Amino acid sequence: MSKPGGERVGVYPGTFDPVTLGHMDIIRRGATLVDRLVIGVTTNASKSPMFSAGERIAMMERETAGISGVSVVGFDSLLMDFAEAQGASTILRGVRGVTDFEYEYQLTGMNRAINPRIETVFLMADVSLQPIASRLVKEIAFYGGPIDRFVTSTIAVEVAARVQQIGRKGSV
Repeated sequence: MSKPGGERVGVYPGTFDPVTLGHMDIIRRGATLVDRLVIGVTTNASKSPMFSAGERIAMMERETAGISGVSVVGFDSLLMDFAEAQGASTILRGVRGVTDFEYEYQLTGMNRAINPRIETVFLMADVSLQPIASRLVKEIAFYGGPIDRFVTSTIAVEVAARVQQIGRKGSV
């Protein structure tokens, strides 16, 4: 944990499948709030990822390479255990709207019950980025729609290649 006068460490967890411009906005802004921001790339049993954990970690490392104080770590454990292992005092979460807030509010309550020493900080998504969701990016790409307004050009190419690889009959 961060001690008074010590390094302030935050964790921004997510599946990042794929990383979007909305994620990048939260990362850039969140990195200014802590001394070190750990991007925790995780698995989620309720989601079917388009990219493997290793691919998502590599994407995130590439996309955040120019942001000072940011590191990327994969994890497959309880968020609060991961945050504790990283020495974090803060969990950073992006919120797009009311639906996100309701889910995040419940999640924060559960996390506080597990470890009350780690605070959760919500950052509202930039208004121009609020509609962006990885799930919707994949769906648009799956049906051949343009996703370049929602992800970087490199990510758009990787998503298009994966959709081509999966084919229209695969799941996204």
